Amino acid sequence: MLKFIKSHINVDTAEGILWYSLIVLFLSWLLSRIFRYILVIFLKRKQRKKRFGVTTLKFIKNSIKFSFIIIGVFIIIFSVPKLREQATFIFSGAGIIAAIIGFAAQSAISNLIAGLFIVIFKPFRVGDYIKLDDQRIGIVEDITLRHTVINNFENKRLIIPNSVISTESVLNHSIDDSKVLSFNNFYVGIHANIDQVRKIIQEEASHLDNVIRHASQSDADTVEVRVIEAKDGYIHVRAYIWLNEPFAEFKTKCTLREAVHKRLQNEGVPLSIPLHKIVE
Repeated sequence: MLKFIKSHINVDTAEGILWYSLIVLFLSWLLSRIFRYILVIFLKRKQRKKRFGVTTLKFIKNSIKFSFIIIGVFIIIFSVPKLREQATFIFSGAGIIAAIIGFAAQSAISNLIAGLFIVIFKPFRVGDYIKLDDQRIGIVEDITLRHTVINNFENKRLIIPNSVISTESVLNHSIDDSKVLSFNNFYVGIHANIDQVRKIIQEEASHLDNVIRHASQSDADTVEVRVIEAKDGYIHVRAYIWLNEPFAEFKTKCTLREAVHKRLQNEGVPLSIPLHKIVE
């Protein structure tokens, strides 16, 4: 194929080198597409669309694309006489240049190795809901050779280098079990009837979607409500609710908080009033 192309293009001129390079790069891209398509079909049959399979497929596809492009670049360099001469000259005095290239490529190599470790050891996968801190939280959308893409809940993409995210402590909400125990805090007045407050919370929680319940369970069995502390101005009450969908936890909390607050007001339950101590 290369001999056929070179026989029709004069690679001794700048224009010929340009056309030859474009054709070789296009063929490299085309072969990578074909190879990825065949490999994806094979792996999908093996793994049946598991989320781990999706992660592996994305990483392999990115790796194949990168590898074919690099191979294409090397083919261009070593099959064009003028480029080969320049490459031979550069590599013959490679001492300082190799050190510079090695230093410059250090970050890229560390990201590549970190990405490979992420795919192998699976601390998170494509589709997982992860949290690094209060600002970096969302759903893993892609794991490339260089970085991990996280789609946050504002539909914005966080681009984090693999070498960075692989050293972070990652809270994974869905790595093995998608169930999540949601803590829902409420504050009522110091003279509020605790049993009444507990009943209101349990009844409102029973109306929520995504709450894990069994047919034989009552509202009290589904949602556990505990008094955390009682102070001068308020009683701190917490409801423990098991949800089957971690992505909906925030929305569920907001819905429950609003519903409980309305019930407390309608039924005349004293609400917490902040007390301020005046120091003269």
